[in-house]
Amino acid sequence: MQEETFNIIVVAWIALACILFFVLLFITVPYGRHSTRRWGPTIPNRLGWFIMEIPALIIFLCFVLSGSAQKSAAVIIIAILFSAHYTNRSLIYPLRIKTTGKKMPLLIACMAVIFNTVNASIIGYHTGSLQSTYTSQWLTDPRFISGIIVFIAGMAINLCSDEKLIHLRLSGVSGYKIPSGGLFNYISCPNFFGEIVEWAGFALLCWSLPSLSFFVWTVCNLLPRALDHHRWYKKQFPEYPAARKAVLPFIL
Repeated sequence: MQEETFNIIVVAWIALACILFFVLLFITVPYGRHSTRRWGPTIPNRLGWFIMEIPALIIFLCFVLSGSAQKSAAVIIIAILFSAHYTNRSLIYPLRIKTTGKKMPLLIACMAVIFNTVNASIIGYHTGSLQSTYTSQWLTDPRFISGIIVFIAGMAINLCSDEKLIHLRLSGVSGYKIPSGGLFNYISCPNFFGEIVEWAGFALLCWSLPSLSFFVWTVCNLLPRALDHHRWYKKQFPEYPAARKAVLPFIL
């Protein structure tokens, strides 16, 4: 595929994310605490997470490993960072969440598979075949170095926030509680904030249109969901901290 055609596809993909953003401001996606059976057949929550996330890991690695571009140190680092996120999301996280008996709509899992397939294909094809940027010189580029730092910081925020949420559910105790500590003292969804920071770092270290598209999709998906979570917390708990924001400390 020629680069010009590829870029047109990626720009169209970004435009779709922006359209979806406005749709999600008015529609709450029904999984997790917002789960409902009105969206058709459901599957176990853990199985759903695996089905949703594993395609990204497999497809990305296939494109990178089979691509014609040089397997430089920069490409290897990019592959490691991407794979670390999706290994956690598809294999580790589903085994750690304490959601026995919870379901998610099969339709939502299928929609996520489509997104992850397209997203991983775009980034994987660019990284594995199309780019010529990731040479040894790219390893010392300020964008690459600072992007790695931002990515790792975002991933740390995401993992630490998930850890707090997982441990809110003590053995034998069901139901939701108000999370606290760390960034939870300032925002309702620091796990989403961490993921947004993570993929902002990825966009910076890759410095490519496909990586930018992933960041745009992350914001367009997680920001409306964070607002839904925030409204849910305030409705569910009358004592919910009034000063706490949804996803951006002191801002939103």
